[in-house]
Amino acid sequence: MNFSNEHSNKREGQIVWNDERNFIKALKRGEEWAYRRLYREYAPKIGAFARSYFGTDDVDDVIQEVMLRIYKGIKKFKGDSSLSTWIYRITVNVCNTLYEKYKKKNEKTFSVENNNSEDDMEIDIPDKETDVQKEVTQEILYEKILNALGKLSEKERVLIRMRDIDGLSYSEIAEILGIPEGTVKSRLHNAREKFKKILEEEGIA
Repeated sequence: MNFSNEHSNKREGQIVWNDERNFIKALKRGEEWAYRRLYREYAPKIGAFARSYFGTDDVDDVIQEVMLRIYKGIKKFKGDSSLSTWIYRITVNVCNTLYEKYKKKNEKTFSVENNNSEDDMEIDIPDKETDVQKEVTQEILYEKILNALGKLSEKERVLIRMRDIDGLSYSEIAEILGIPEGTVKSRLHNAREKFKKILEEEGIA
């Protein structure tokens, strides 16, 4: 066992923890640099989630509302979860609240490729800018997949987004959604199976 590496990893972990703790304190004090960093680090992630949820690039309202809720609620944040998990939960709640505004927009902004694994049907989703727009044939496939995704419910798309795009663990998803981990697994399994069936019906899979 390499104790020097173990000590180094613990020290690095402590630095990361201390950095987040100080960052949260700065947010609670309302320091400008902290909110600039918050926006820089989290606005793209919030926007990406909202685009997947609503199927539109017009998600500025979501980002602004999430940031506003963070500003109003940060002083009540007790650190029972990580800051990112807390922000993720706020984002999901905001998307659910604003669903009526976006419900008619059903094109998704990510591409999906099936990949069988021990984790049921793991879905590997490449980045649109680097993968999808390279060739016309890819774009055609992309549009077909978007239409297939539009046939899933919002809850199903959220689960796929969390697990297969953002790589969250089952326990993290359970904490964010406030449901048992077993429920997350069963719902995700059903969502993947439903999506796989849709792809087969569309002649994509």
